[in-house]
Amino acid sequence: MDAKKQREIASKGGKAAHAKGTAHEWTKEEAREAGRKGGMRSHQRKPSEPERKPSKPE
Repeated sequence: MDAKKQREIASKGGKAAHAKGTAHEWTKEEAREAGRKGGMRSHQRKPSEPERKPSKPE
């Protein structure tokens, strides 16, 4: 399945979940904590450690 088709399917699922009221919505505190964790992790990388890139499905 190509990336465009996958994105369309995921978008429909997300919209349906929001319409149904079951989708997760970040609070300010959750978003702050997630950003803090991500920032700390990126600053912990060693200079020789390459940035991870998502693998492409075949």
